[in-house]
Formats: sequence, structure tokens, C-alpha cells
Amino acid sequence: MWARAPADALASAASGACAVVVALRRGEERAVVPYGTTVSGGGEPVTADTRFEIGSLTKCFTALLLAEQAARGEVAYGDPLARFLPPGALPRQRGGPITLLHLATHTAGLPRLPPGLLAGAAPRWFSNPYAAFTTDDLLDSLARTRPHARPGERVRYSNFGVGLLGHLLTRAAPGGPGYGELLAERVLAPLGLRRTGCDPGLPQATGYWHGRPRPSWLIPGLPGAGALRSSAPELLDFLDALARGPAGGAADGPLGAALAEAVRPRLALRGGTRRLGLVWNIRVRPDGAAYHHSGATRGFTAFAGFVPERRTAVVALANSTPALDQAFLQRAYTTLVTLHRQG
Repeated sequence: MWARAPADALASAASGACAVVVALRRGEERAVVPYGTTVSGGGEPVTADTRFEIGSLTKCFTALLLAEQAARGEVAYGDPLARFLPPGALPRQRGGPITLLHLATHTAGLPRLPPGLLAGAAPRWFSNPYAAFTTDDLLDSLARTRPHARPGERVRYSNFGVGLLGHLLTRAAPGGPGYGELLAERVLAPLGLRRTGCDPGLPQATGYWHGRPRPSWLIPGLPGAGALRSSAPELLDFLDALARGPAGGAADGPLGAALAEAVRPRLALRGGTRRLGLVWNIRVRPDGAAYHHSGATRGFTAFAGFVPERRTAVVALANSTPALDQAFLQRAYTTLVTLHRQG
């Protein structure tokens, strides 16, 4: 099978993992290759449907939710934080106001983590550092934040920013749903992603940190930054929908328009070949732009990438925290580029 060699190479790069699933697309061909068991030394055999924590890949779903709500007219990309929050919850202004687009492109000037989170996270740093951080804590932290740069001036990756974006989107939606409920209604169910969601209580592989099992990841105050679980086939379906856009028939109406908006380049970064969409990293190549993002929790590593021009995509999931050399993620990106070149 054409997918076996690249999948085997990816699985071998997943240091410390006992469960790996690789999903690949090459044009009209699609393959999902599972490895191992859900628990080290036991558990159930891993299947295509095994759920993994996907960490910051959640941000790509939050970006699509933003685009969907913008297409409905519930929000606009240029909406400032003041539209959604009272003055006492706003950060100190530096330059102009922070907008939703700034949050979705990591240009809001916010730090990577909310002020005060690290102090509260210390007892749970190696298991669940975000578990005690609530929505109230999020708003308290925002009010105490001093942006490090003017909005739009500099790109600086921020869990704080995209987690805040997820919260603001729930405030803008009629009825005040929670993040998981809103995402399921507007994105997951329309795309047929039935095994993707935020519920930590559903069956999933056990995550590992340096060989030690980790509890299910909890991130109640910042779910839009990292709360989702998913399976490799459903993530591949997600990439297929983004690659096809509204013309592919995966969705119509606001979601159809959002699929195109989510991957539209918004910023050109230094170096000449790097761009940012809504959250998505984009590498401009002569043979087609490669979109990619990764994610991690205390026990899982995830990668998703695609090249729309030739319908090439890679999803790689492992139940271990990333190694220092990032070998699994680097191999996943290399696999994406190689499959694309093979066309």
C-alpha cells in the first residue's frame, strides 16, 4: 500500500507513544493507518476511530467558527474587544483597539499565557496546568494585561489570545452557548465530525509524559485554545473540507463561505515564503502553498497539514508529549511536502 512506508516512518518518530494513527491523502487516494494499543502494555488495539487530544489544533476550529459567525453577520473581523466586554474587563490599550482578527492572527500583543495562570498552575504543571483556570479567571487576567506591542505590530503566538477569541464568540452567539456546544452546532455537526468534541469523559487513548500516564486534559477557561479531541479520519475530513472550500459541497451557507475565509492569507511574515491565515501557518512553495498546524497536551501530540492544489493532506496523532527535538512533527511536515511532490 502506498501509505505504509510514510506512515511507518511517522510512527517510528513518535518517541514514547504506544498509540499512533496516521491519515494520508494523495489526490483521490486516502488511507488511515493505526498502530499500537490505547494503554501502554495493554488496553484496546488502536483503530482509525480512536480519539486523541489534539491541543492547539483546536485553534483551527476556533478560526473556522469565527469565519462562520462573520459570514452570519454575528461578528465582524474588525470588532474590538469593547463590543463584547465591559470597560473593566479590557486590557490596557496600547495603540489602537484589539480586534477579533488580531486574536486570530496572533497579533493582538497579548502574552502566550494569561497573567497569573502560571502561579495557579504550578501544582498541576506536569498533568493539568489549565484545570483550575476558569472563565472568570480569564476575564480577571485580561483586565490586568499590559500588551507587549501595539495591535497588528508583531506576531506572537498566544494561547491566551485564541482562548479569549473562543470566549468572545460564545458571547456573540444567540442564547449564550458554551464553546463546545456552539462549535458542535455550527461546525462539527454540519461537517459530519461526530467523534470530535470537547468532552473529556468519552473514551480516548491514554496520554503519556516521559512514560507516565497523564489524566484527561482539562482547559475550562480557554477551551477555544486546546480542548478538542478527535480521530485521524475526522481530522482528514476537516482538511478535505478546507481544501475544497464552498465549491466542494461539504457545506453551504455561512459555513461554506467560512471554509474559504479561514484559509485566506491575511499576513505576510518575514522570510518571504511564510503567511498566516486565520490561525493556519502557510508556507508558500512553487508547487503550491502548504497549510499546517500542530498541537500538544501533557500526553499527546498532533499535526494536521494540507496542500489544496493537489489534494494532499497529512494527519498524525500520537499519545505522548512532543520530544525536545520535535521529530514527530518535523517528520509529519516532511511527509506532507513529499506526498505533494509525488503528486
